[in-house]
Amino acid sequence: MAISRRDFCKQSLAAGVAAMLGPVTLDARDKSRKKKNKRNAKRVLILTFDGIRVDGLQQARTPNIDALLQDGAASMTTRDVMPSNTLPNYTSHLTGSGPEIHGVTANDWTLSNYKLPAIETDEDGYYPSVFKVLKDQVPGIRTAFYWNWKQLINPYNQKYFDDKLFAEKDACPPLYDRAMEFIGTHRDEPTFVFLYTVHTDHAGHKYSWMSPEYIRAIEEGDEQVGRMVDFLKREGLYDETHIFFITDHGGIGKGHGGISTEEMIVPWGLRGPGIKKGFTITEANNTVNTASTVLHLFGAEQPLCWTGEVPMSIFL
Repeated sequence: MAISRRDFCKQSLAAGVAAMLGPVTLDARDKSRKKKNKRNAKRVLILTFDGIRVDGLQQARTPNIDALLQDGAASMTTRDVMPSNTLPNYTSHLTGSGPEIHGVTANDWTLSNYKLPAIETDEDGYYPSVFKVLKDQVPGIRTAFYWNWKQLINPYNQKYFDDKLFAEKDACPPLYDRAMEFIGTHRDEPTFVFLYTVHTDHAGHKYSWMSPEYIRAIEEGDEQVGRMVDFLKREGLYDETHIFFITDHGGIGKGHGGISTEEMIVPWGLRGPGIKKGFTITEANNTVNTASTVLHLFGAEQPLCWTGEVPMSIFL
């Protein structure tokens, strides 16, 4: 049976151990480990702002995001993929793979406009996303995609969404309103929601990263996060909800796309049942790990073509 690159070294080591312990002993241990680590999330919500620098998040007044990160595990040393642009990185977040695998190498990517073909595609020509894998493996799961930068949706097969909403002119509140409605409607079903806003990135491009206007844009986003958290708590859903806070890249001056630390190092965090609280992630982390972690939370297996890893140190 074929194995992925990420598992090759692990399985090679396992083979060496098996030679000493015998295959029956190793098999029993492996089955026990898998059973122990099997998870069954009720609800996973990704909250994300485009273009967040680590020091920008630290400088801004963000009591709601701060509370989320303190209530779970957080990394301020996560790396994005190259190029440090929006579409390659969000595709990596949601497909567990880098641009060299999924083929989304630029912001103008479409199904008919690309330079590098994906290593694998579904019947409609799309690289397999977390939405497809969840629909294939988690019975009854409901999925939603909310966004306000038009091109963001291009790499995903929309037939795997139960709900979607695009908001014009960087609008944020309508997206949060729709997400809250969706979550409330499907409160008794497994649910995966991706909720994105671009206004922070646009502030960076217009005024420059770390400008007062950019910092204020982060703070405005934090107010929306607070609305979502208040809703979840009011509805009695917060404790059983896994919430990610992620971004795609940082920025320097009025742009991004390069390899500076200001562009390539980003915040990444997760809180929810079974996640350590107040935990600082010190192991290597990357944007490709987000989808892998989502699948792990729902107890789903990731496709062989994916390369993401789950940062296991975050779990209790």
